[in-house]
Amino acid sequence: MFIDRRALASLALATAIGVTAKSSPTEAFTTASSFTAFRKQGLPCSVRDAFHSPPVSARRSGGRGADGRGNGLNMMFDQLSSAISEVAKNLGPKKRMTEKGIQKALKQVRRALLDADVNVGVADTLIEGVKTRSVGQEMIKGVTADQQFIKAMYDELLDMMGGESSAAARPGGAPSNIPAATLAAGSSEEPAVILLAGLQGAGKTTAAGKLALYLKEREVDYDAVEEMGEEAESMLASRLPTRNRKVLLAAADVYRPAAITQLEILGDSIGVDVFTMGTEADPVDIAAAALEKAKTEGYDTVLVDTAGRQVIDDDLMDELRRIKTKVDPDETLLVVDAMTGQEAASLTAAFDSAVGISGAVLTKLDGDSRGGAAVSVRGVSGKPIKFVGTGEKTPDLEPFYPDRMASRILGMGDVVSLVEKAAAEVSDADAAKMQQKMLEAKFDFDDFIKQSKLVSKMGSFAGVAKMIPGMAGQIDNSKIREIERRMKKNESMICSMTKKERANPELLITDRTARSRLRRITLGSGNQLEDGMQFMSEFQRMRTMMSRMQKQMGGPGNPEAEAAMAGGGAPAPVGNRAMRRAAKKSKKRGGGARGFG
Repeated sequence: MFIDRRALASLALATAIGVTAKSSPTEAFTTASSFTAFRKQGLPCSVRDAFHSPPVSARRSGGRGADGRGNGLNMMFDQLSSAISEVAKNLGPKKRMTEKGIQKALKQVRRALLDADVNVGVADTLIEGVKTRSVGQEMIKGVTADQQFIKAMYDELLDMMGGESSAAARPGGAPSNIPAATLAAGSSEEPAVILLAGLQGAGKTTAAGKLALYLKEREVDYDAVEEMGEEAESMLASRLPTRNRKVLLAAADVYRPAAITQLEILGDSIGVDVFTMGTEADPVDIAAAALEKAKTEGYDTVLVDTAGRQVIDDDLMDELRRIKTKVDPDETLLVVDAMTGQEAASLTAAFDSAVGISGAVLTKLDGDSRGGAAVSVRGVSGKPIKFVGTGEKTPDLEPFYPDRMASRILGMGDVVSLVEKAAAEVSDADAAKMQQKMLEAKFDFDDFIKQSKLVSKMGSFAGVAKMIPGMAGQIDNSKIREIERRMKKNESMICSMTKKERANPELLITDRTARSRLRRITLGSGNQLEDGMQFMSEFQRMRTMMSRMQKQMGGPGNPEAEAAMAGGGAPAPVGNRAMRRAAKKSKKRGGGARGFG
């Protein structure tokens, strides 16, 4: 996969976030990078090369705000990421990785895994794997010990969660467009039957609605992808051909109050039919009748929402076995709550032993700061995680990509998912216009507003920031709130600009009337002149970062903008030369508060 024009909008967005979050332009994307080890050792970096992350050893902040509530994806794996990063930075310079040299680090990583509620057996296996990959390895030139250690952690996590770390399995190091496990496909003559099981409260009914919408609109047709050959490797997952299944939901939970009504509401909201026979019918008969209806009316997939219990009991298992015997499902997915940690893995193993399952759906992953469930499920049960729930809305269901999840756990972001989220919101025509503006360094304030709206469409600001390499651990919730406050201020100032000013930022940066214009804009938007000058400074930094990204992607960039920012200095002050000289003299006389340089 390469960064095409559809990805440029998300890169512009990432730049805006990075510049706003950092205190200086040189901090936004530093060249010292934990990805060095990954580039030199074959990790897929074609997308990540557009960014330069701060060292992995950077100290990471907690994932909860002062009010104690999680903030979307900002929480995901923060605890585990922080602990592993702290371990890595203490490795220090080494020429060779020895067992004695990494013994302390491995002990600390094991403690971090257990604190994150990873299963003990899985943690021990992972540590042993990291030791095998690390001990006796010579340091690659240009790679530090902490970077090589993180590379070993990445590979072991990837294998543990169902991925493939072997370079042979990923020709050219291209990021995977295919998740670890896919669902069986059916036809109108022989519909695929997918049975959803799990304990009460795990989110089965909601997961059924989410999965139905995914199968109806977003599931990739991997048979068609295989026929496309190499062409598919350069496309985003959101642009690949889809199956567009015709799904029938079957309401077989007759015990929980309003379970059938909930499924009917969900089905109505996503345009999927729901089959029900009321609360008096036998769930086995409901599933069988739903399958007959699907065959008669041309549905190619039947999703059966079964009942749950507070604990595993014989009645629950017996009912599931009878349903399985009657409809012979192609897939039996266990829906488990990620917040239960390693218990999710034990539950998966127990269900597989009792009734046999084909995979798991992890719900509420956006609220899991520990990561124990994601790491443990496959290691304990041997069954793959097929989908993860990343939010409360119906579209918030994603296929499980082990490589992307390993990257998030290690605090390295997930640019591929960020690009796909942006591509889903940005049309090809808009992306082409954005690309041209970036090539010509003509990004203006109207474009800035568009990017702000794009953030809102993609989800929470914290969730987007989490996907940017190096940003996950650098921004805690207090910083997130500060950035959001500043972004609102910036938007209010843009709304106070004339159309000419929005289309021509130089009028507010280098023009002789810049100061008077900026004073009018800030007063009109209820802000201070200092706020306006800070925004102009951030805006120039953002344009400079875009120019640098263009150079990395083979574009011409903007030498003038980079020259103005050379050495990490601040952008040129607002106003003309005479005004700047007057401000400098005023500062020498003790009137610096009135300056604007």
